[in-house]
Amino acid sequence: MATKFDRYRVPPGKGLRLSDIAPDETKAFDGDKDQARARTQTLNARLEELQEALYAEGRHRVLVVLQAMDAGGKDGTIRSVFEGVNPQGVKVACFKQPTRHELAHDFLWRVHPHTPGAGEIAIWNRSHYEDVLVARVRDLVPETRWRRRYEHIVAFEKMLADEGTTIRKVFLHISKDEQRKRLQERIDDPKKRWKWHPADLDERRWWDDYQRAYEEAMAATSTEHAPWYVVPADRNWYRDLVVSELLLDALEGLGIRLPEGDPGIAGLRVT
Repeated sequence: MATKFDRYRVPPGKGLRLSDIAPDETKAFDGDKDQARARTQTLNARLEELQEALYAEGRHRVLVVLQAMDAGGKDGTIRSVFEGVNPQGVKVACFKQPTRHELAHDFLWRVHPHTPGAGEIAIWNRSHYEDVLVARVRDLVPETRWRRRYEHIVAFEKMLADEGTTIRKVFLHISKDEQRKRLQERIDDPKKRWKWHPADLDERRWWDDYQRAYEEAMAATSTEHAPWYVVPADRNWYRDLVVSELLLDALEGLGIRLPEGDPGIAGLRVT
């Protein structure tokens, strides 16, 4: 069913220009910030219900992939959107720079163990897409190698979908100026300094290259079974609302219900 957030979906087989989507856009919600936050809280309560039913039913699997430039808001999105859900059925995997042991294997080796099991929601903070983004921008492997990875990624995600995994991939789209502000906050605010890393400034120099890498990667790998969404993320309240709506739409489409339990339990009394 079409929704007002389909505007952010990357159509399969078509090109993508991130400059066509304003990072500070809030068009898909007509209300103000307070109304949007209230709506997000309502969605969060519904997410709690659906996540419990998903876990109890134990039939479906859900994978949420979050990608963004540095300071793009991946951690904040996870905190806000999944606030209150039962951690027993939700797991978060954060993929940092690969270790020597991970580099000794194929590029999908380290992510596959973190795919969701039946009844689980898995959230990936960065993902296998780093191997067609960082590898490309920093020239870590030959172009012929990272280009072939698009095909491998599509096949990998198709396999997951065929085995019952619902996949939603989200690129949190911030502006370069917003990134500057957020990185500066990490320097100025003592409570945020733990997030600061000198490499952030080095990576920022490659901004335009990363934008082109993201455009091509998303265009090449957005499919019917594993779509990409480019979510304007300069405004945290709007980002949280859109991601919540996208996730709820996916879960509602699964027809999840709490199991009725043993029919013989009706009328039973515990003594």
